[in-house]
Amino acid sequence: MSPTNRTVVVTGIGATTPLGGDSASTWEGLLAGRSGVKPLEGERFAELPVRIAARAAVDPSEVLPRPLARKLDRSAQFAIIAAREAWADAGYTTPAGEETDEGAFIAPERLGTVIASGIGGVTTLLDQYDVLKDKGVRRVSPHTVPMLMPNGPSANVGLEVNAQAGVHTPVSACASGAEAIGYAVEMIRSGRADVVVAGGTEAAIHPLPIAAFANMMAMSKNNENPEQASRPYDKARDGFVLGEGAGVVVLESAEHAAARGARVYCEVLGQGLSADSHHIAQPEPTGRGVAAAVQNLLDNTGLDPAELVHLNAHARRPRRVTRPS
Repeated sequence: MSPTNRTVVVTGIGATTPLGGDSASTWEGLLAGRSGVKPLEGERFAELPVRIAARAAVDPSEVLPRPLARKLDRSAQFAIIAAREAWADAGYTTPAGEETDEGAFIAPERLGTVIASGIGGVTTLLDQYDVLKDKGVRRVSPHTVPMLMPNGPSANVGLEVNAQAGVHTPVSACASGAEAIGYAVEMIRSGRADVVVAGGTEAAIHPLPIAAFANMMAMSKNNENPEQASRPYDKARDGFVLGEGAGVVVLESAEHAAARGARVYCEVLGQGLSADSHHIAQPEPTGRGVAAAVQNLLDNTGLDPAELVHLNAHARRPRRVTRPS
């Protein structure tokens, strides 16, 4: 079998979300239909038109040691937590290059990471600018630049697992995490890697991003009933809710997984990508780009449309804004 035709499987899952601090509690919350959206408390949010968000159910400070957390933006903290769970779930309890007690082994040069973030370390950037203004240049953290870079989460996960086949960060707004998994799949299919830790992370609950999104008319303003905010198929939908957290999977070539006796959750059959080329934020109204991506997937995998059983909907509703002439 040629490297470009290698089968890719999922062997590990990790998450920390507004519904739970790990994948099991998150899944339980999803099945129960719980909402993670809550009011934003504090003076800094009081004057905003949007005063709801979906904070992580378990704060990273409860999980990570303080010396490590201080060097990481919140987005990287979430990525580390989710990646650790996925890595252990896949049967790896040590970094690449070290054999585990169970005999699981991966060569560092055959391991990669692809952790995406649409915004990256924006809270670090804004908070450290406040430090600069209020306390002076010498009080700015020397870790600021590595913390604010969008590739910081992927780089830190790569250091955590000793990945040497490549550390990458797709940045494509709301599609970032999905593209990360697609890129990871291609890394394995092309023969660049045998195992890739892939997923997405975000942590941008801050007055400035919220104000900006609100002024774009993109966010739900259902401040009085936050648990009913962001309903993609509701006729009264009025936008999305800003959330935080991370989701990570361990992808592996089927041969590598079989050789070590790994549990396999599922096979990744393929992906479809496109671009609307319509507007920087508004979706193309006829759905041309979405249709092209789905058709690309069907063509590449040979799947029948009837075999598609889940649609992950974007929660935003385009809105027309009429301004005085």
